[in-house]
Amino acid sequence: MSFALDDKALDLLFREAQTAQTFSDEPVSEEKIREIYDLIKFAPTAFNQSPLRLTVLRSAEARGRLIPHLMGANQAKTETAPATAILSMDTEFHEHLPRLFPVMPGLKDEVFSDPDARVGSAALNAALQAGYFILGVRAAGLAAGPMTGFDAEGINKEFFGDGKQKVLLVVNFGKPGENAYFPRNPRLSFEEAATVL
Repeated sequence: MSFALDDKALDLLFREAQTAQTFSDEPVSEEKIREIYDLIKFAPTAFNQSPLRLTVLRSAEARGRLIPHLMGANQAKTETAPATAILSMDTEFHEHLPRLFPVMPGLKDEVFSDPDARVGSAALNAALQAGYFILGVRAAGLAAGPMTGFDAEGINKEFFGDGKQKVLLVVNFGKPGENAYFPRNPRLSFEEAATVL
């Protein structure tokens, strides 16, 4: 195949990467978290709106605030993870558009003054950034364990009381622990998933 990345990088990011279920107790430094963000901030978003926000919980006390809002096995996974990121969307992202997309100074008010349109756009574009976050974690040599089994309203109230941010995804991350991965499930073939016209 003719990829720009070598096989080692492709394996790390894609072919051998899986959702981690357990993590070692090795801490994830704030410096490492900053490096991951500085890599993934270049994810594509419409009008460079960049609505993703990260709330990274490293202390047991911080994770303790999150755990009651997680479902089932997600509680135990999070309790022992060295770092957990609450990935949320900023529904007021448009306030940053004059700086982030200066080529269209009126964009903030002309396109994104409607709150419903803003939330829909924020959800789609923050989800794109969330995918990049998982790849960034992998590129840093760490494992990611994304989870959607949670009480969104509870998390929003606990961490984002002003209502401007809304949780999309919770991701545990760090060095993988023992028995970190389930057997890989099958994927759709190209013929099943793609159409070339």
